Amino acid sequence: MGSVGGSGGSGTEAWATWGMFLGAMGAMGAGAYYMLVMTGAAERKGKRAVDLGGGSITREQVKSSYQKYASFFEKPKQIEAKDNVPNFVDTFYNLVTDIYEWGWGQSFHFSPAVPGKSHKESTRIHEERVVDLLGLKPGEKVLDVGCGVGGPMRAIAAYSQAFVTGITINDYQVERARSHNKKAGLDRLCEVVCGNFLQMPFEDNSFDGAYSIEATCHAPELKDVYSEVFRVLKPGHLYVTYEWVTTPLFRADNAEHVECIHGIEHGDALPGLRSYKQVGEIAKEVGFVVLEDRDLALPPAKPWWTRLKMGRLAYYRNHLMIALLSFLGIAPKGVVDVHEMLFKTADHLTRGGETGIFSPMHLLLLQKPEKSS
Repeated sequence: MGSVGGSGGSGTEAWATWGMFLGAMGAMGAGAYYMLVMTGAAERKGKRAVDLGGGSITREQVKSSYQKYASFFEKPKQIEAKDNVPNFVDTFYNLVTDIYEWGWGQSFHFSPAVPGKSHKESTRIHEERVVDLLGLKPGEKVLDVGCGVGGPMRAIAAYSQAFVTGITINDYQVERARSHNKKAGLDRLCEVVCGNFLQMPFEDNSFDGAYSIEATCHAPELKDVYSEVFRVLKPGHLYVTYEWVTTPLFRADNAEHVECIHGIEHGDALPGLRSYKQVGEIAKEVGFVVLEDRDLALPPAKPWWTRLKMGRLAYYRNHLMIALLSFLGIAPKGVVDVHEMLFKTADHLTRGGETGIFSPMHLLLLQKPEKSS
């Protein structure tokens, strides 16, 4: 009995010690969760992992909306129908905006790596290039065609002190952009409009400049968006655009090339990528004078896709985190599928960069001619 009593005493101590250990581990786990999910780098960008959702789509509709989005690529003719594209793109950005902002930041685009500069600094330099190309002056009015949540808008407004009006088809992005503008103290210079850049709610000849950064690739017909920019731009003024294109190295008879490009289209809501030749020709057809037509991704520029390769570990970590949040019911069902699609798309983009068949930053600097006398 004594030995049993003695064992009972040591067992109590053991359980107490084990309980303390579990409590400590639990506290460490909770601390790690808090640091990664609640107060990590992404939170400083304005979005927390626990807030991941479906934009303007209700939580219950995220999974079915993703399935509907994926079905567009099972029936390509749906994508080719121009009337379907705006809803298709709007659905895409409802699904991905939170994930982009959490893991990518507020600038939804690539930029050439600049030696000695961080990615954030390289992104800012790439955006400020627009100001220099347009020759923007304080107080002038400039249009951001496809502004997303407004990362470039804020950089350009701060650098130029021009008034920037952005347009995006997604009302959730309008909400996010306005919130960020206010937090940055730039709401006096930046405004965002919800609308279709194929039918913009602006008067003719009303802007001193215009730009688009990796946005017009969503247009079913590039001519339509270029025509709208031409219409709202003042005569003699400039429009700069960074276009997603296939390069001279792309071969339509190469199955691997085609698979890569189709993967990029699927994962980025593109009705069809244009070639580097087409974009300049379409601009001329609309009436623009082409002042510059070149690929900013070519050497001596450093590879733009290294960020995707370096971020593979982060992708895996983020995917596990999103899966956990979805399992716990914190993130909507379907967010895991969206993140997996984006992960696969990163591989296609990397292949496109490494093979040189794709560029996300083909520069066009265009001028609307002065009115004829």
